[in-house]
Amino acid sequence: MPNLSKVRVRFAPSPTGNLHIGGLRAAIFNWLFARHNNGTFIIRIEDTDKERSTKKFQDSIIDSLAWMQLVSDEPLYIQSSFEDKHKKYLQKLLIAGKAYKCYCSELELQNRLGENCRYDQCCRERDCSSFVGSYVIRFKVPDHIKQVKFTDLIRGEIVIDRDQIDDFIIARSDGSPVYNFVVVVDDAEMRINYVIRGEEHLGNTVKQILLYDAFEFTQPEWAHLPLILSPDGGKLSKRDGAVSVIEYKDAGYLPDALLNYLVRLGWSYGDQEIFTKEELIKLFTLEGVGKSGAIFDIEKLNWLNGVYLRDTDSAALLDYIETTMKVPLQQELNTWNRDILLQAITIYKERTRTLCGLIDELRLLYKGSIVVDAQLSDKWVVHETALHIGRLVNLLESLSLWDADLIKELITSYCKQAHLKLPAVAQPVRLALIGTTESPSVFQLLFLLGKNESLKRLRSFVESLG
Repeated sequence: MPNLSKVRVRFAPSPTGNLHIGGLRAAIFNWLFARHNNGTFIIRIEDTDKERSTKKFQDSIIDSLAWMQLVSDEPLYIQSSFEDKHKKYLQKLLIAGKAYKCYCSELELQNRLGENCRYDQCCRERDCSSFVGSYVIRFKVPDHIKQVKFTDLIRGEIVIDRDQIDDFIIARSDGSPVYNFVVVVDDAEMRINYVIRGEEHLGNTVKQILLYDAFEFTQPEWAHLPLILSPDGGKLSKRDGAVSVIEYKDAGYLPDALLNYLVRLGWSYGDQEIFTKEELIKLFTLEGVGKSGAIFDIEKLNWLNGVYLRDTDSAALLDYIETTMKVPLQQELNTWNRDILLQAITIYKERTRTLCGLIDELRLLYKGSIVVDAQLSDKWVVHETALHIGRLVNLLESLSLWDADLIKELITSYCKQAHLKLPAVAQPVRLALIGTTESPSVFQLLFLLGKNESLKRLRSFVESLG
């Protein structure tokens, strides 16, 4: 039966590292599911791994989610702050005979069972009252359990046989409850009724279902998202895009573009590729999520980010560069007024795919290149080049109004009179201005640089040709 109560979902990352793409997609799916159903989205930091959890990673995760505008509807929850409550629930299981102390050391277990065998229940019915020393607490899987069966909202019915389940550890030797135990307690206490996460958690789900039953808690609905795979169908590596969310931010990807792309990794709505956030909230359902692994294609993300760049107002991009990326672009390019800088952004955003690429292009335009590309120079600079550029300098100097259309008219007219094709002049001019031939229109370059700077670079180029 579907869960008819108000939707409550959580994203529960562990602060043992920065937030990565797989975790971010899970957060997005939970957030969209909550928004679509007028439900509640909460964030809970699961810091049960005390040795590896750090405040630094916790802050990084929260910063990444804030950048993506995935904000919790309730105050941030920190799992370790509920430790006393977790231990009380642990005692309930011990008192009820649903858990027991296991005094077997890791060395004993290895010697007795080998590396990959299930626990042999050595301490399950053993009288350990006289034992001293450290122990873990194990959950006593009921004898009547022959299999664990549940319905996944994405994958359908899932059945796990009893021989794949052992009496698993629910508390460490230091007394601290482990992840699979505390997550059940916290989800039940917080009334989480939908658990949406990656399929790598399927093994955890089986254990958690047994704990739900032991406590007589109402189970949530389960939904396990498909894996994100590399282009060759294997595990995603850093080379393929498995870097932290912060690295995508620093590389100049827009949060809405990244969100749009990650939603499409596993979810679809016909052939539509580009969605506004409002459209996603309206359309997103778990029925649209597939079972098969989703291929991460960095080139497709780059293309999509380019679309978002072109569709974003240039003033908004400049503000984002300076406030979010903390690049003081107006201060760096201080001889340009704001209007010229915005015009440059408008021109260059049409040909770039990330904000870092845009910033690099603007810096190159502003500063020029100390070294002209030799290979390109050999291709485009001929014996008469200095003569033609010199004549153009004189013609450009005579312009009383520095306007892109007038510059275009002047250069095309000169090429016609000199019986030259436009590239024979335009490409050497590009080399003179920025050191390469990859750029927007040469007329736009000249206009953006301004009359004095353009003539200065052109004269310097002519002098370098001897």
